[in-house]
Amino acid sequence: MLPAFRRAVSHYSIMEAGNRPIGVFDSGVGGLTVAHAIRQLLPGERIIYFGDTAHLPYGDKSEEAIRNYSRRITEFLLGYDAKLVLIACNSASASAYEHLLAEFGERVIILDVINPVVEYCASMNYPRLGVIGTKRTISSGEYEKKLRVAAPSTTLVSLATPLLVPMIEEGFIFDDISNAIIRTYLSDPKLSDISALILGCTHYPIIRNQISKFFNFNVEVVDSARIVAARLKETLEKHDMINGGEAGEDIFFVSDFTDYFEKIARMFFEKSINLQKADIWS
Repeated sequence: MLPAFRRAVSHYSIMEAGNRPIGVFDSGVGGLTVAHAIRQLLPGERIIYFGDTAHLPYGDKSEEAIRNYSRRITEFLLGYDAKLVLIACNSASASAYEHLLAEFGERVIILDVINPVVEYCASMNYPRLGVIGTKRTISSGEYEKKLRVAAPSTTLVSLATPLLVPMIEEGFIFDDISNAIIRTYLSDPKLSDISALILGCTHYPIIRNQISKFFNFNVEVVDSARIVAARLKETLEKHDMINGGEAGEDIFFVSDFTDYFEKIARMFFEKSINLQKADIWS
């Protein structure tokens, strides 16, 4: 287990009732892939989700800006008495995870989406591994630094794919436009001869099938949403914080309404959702 994850657990010192909600946040719809995986794995849990659609994409923002957004959102989720806060965004995980641990780690368990994926990939002993993500995630070098320690025999190649998030947020999926953009990125020679590809952005599982098809299904596309959801469940079990009662209603907050957010949320959760706007920046 990676040191950062040990610190997140050790900082949480007060065991509280399991019926409190799980807080999840992302810059937009991407974190819904993780929230959906959590719902499948832990149907008894209540989720409070915050999509910072007013500031998306995070991938082209500065580290300082992302840290400020992440801090304010975490405070918002703690206002709903979250028992755990999941940073369901690679850019925020790379830029703000350690800072959120330092500020909030004594009050709440904080998980990111990078450490669980690194641990999974280290266990698989891939000879050559690729990762695609936003400019912020790739430039941070977090995957390289962590994999160098966890899996020194694995060669990691990284590629920034900045158009994918706005493409997905605008609803361009499963069409000629998205296929052309995906093909252009994945044709990069850097990604030749990889045995697996990390989707280093929680938006990307939405286009996972298109990515797999590009590689003729010969490359394992690492499903980070399921890996992270499994880690979250393991963490709640370890601290005896699984909800034993009724889950209650999930609430989805956005900092700015977008038609596509509601469409994707309904697609994942297969029902009408409680979607509210929360202007936490004013």
